Amino acid sequence: MSQTKIYEGKAKILYTTEDPEILLTVYKDDATAFNAQKRGQIEGKGVINCQITAALFTWLGSNNIPTHYLDCPQPNQMRVKAVKIVPVEVVVRNIAAGSLCRQTGLPEGKVLPSPLVEYYYKSDELGDPLLTRDRIFLLDLVDPQRLTEIENMARKINQNLQSFFERCHITLVDFKLEFGIDAEENLLLADEISPDTCRLWDRDNTDPQSRVMDKDRFRKDLGQVESAYQQVQQRVLAQLKQQL
Repeated sequence: MSQTKIYEGKAKILYTTEDPEILLTVYKDDATAFNAQKRGQIEGKGVINCQITAALFTWLGSNNIPTHYLDCPQPNQMRVKAVKIVPVEVVVRNIAAGSLCRQTGLPEGKVLPSPLVEYYYKSDELGDPLLTRDRIFLLDLVDPQRLTEIENMARKINQNLQSFFERCHITLVDFKLEFGIDAEENLLLADEISPDTCRLWDRDNTDPQSRVMDKDRFRKDLGQVESAYQQVQQRVLAQLKQQL
C-alpha cells in the first residue's frame, strides 16, 4: 500500500493510500494539553482512542449520522474518507466545566438548561479562539447554510451520544467535534470522539476527582489516566455489542 504522510497533529498522523478518496489515520500515544504547553505520553492511548472512536462512529452511523469512518486495519489505525476539514471546531456543552466556568463564573457541575453549542477557530497559531457567528462569516470560514447544517448535526450527535453514554453509566459533560466536506459536498463528522475530546464523568462516582474519565486526569495531574481511558473503552465496546 502506497503511503505518504500528509499531516501530523498532536494525537494522530494522516497518510495517503492507493485510493485518493481514502486516507489512513494512525493514532498516537502522545498527550498534550493547554494548546500543547503540557506534553506527555499515555500508554496505549492510540489504540484505546482509535477503538472508542470506531465504536462511536459506528453507533452514530447506525443512527443516520454520516461520518468519515470506514474501518480499522490495525488496532491503532483507521481508514477514513478523504474530506476537507471545516476550520471551525464545534463544542457542545451539557454541564458547566472547564473554560465555560472560567469565562462565566458558572459553578462546575451545573447542568445547563439546554445544550450549549460553541464555535472555535481551528488555528493553533491563534490558540483556537472562541468565535461568534458573525466572525465566522467575516473570516469566510463557512457559509450560513452550512453552519446551520453543522449545528443541527452537532445537536443530533449530542442527543445520540448522551443516550449511549448513559447506558455506559457515563455522563457526557461536553465534547469537541470536527466536520469535513467530501468530494460530493456532503457534510461528514470527522476527526475523533474519545476521552481526548470529551469530558466524561463516571455516573456511579460522586467524588469530583475520581469520577473523571477523560483527559482532565492528564491536564490536572490526577493520575490513573490509562486506567480511566481503559474503563471508557471497555464500557463503550460492551455497550456497542449490546446495541448492534
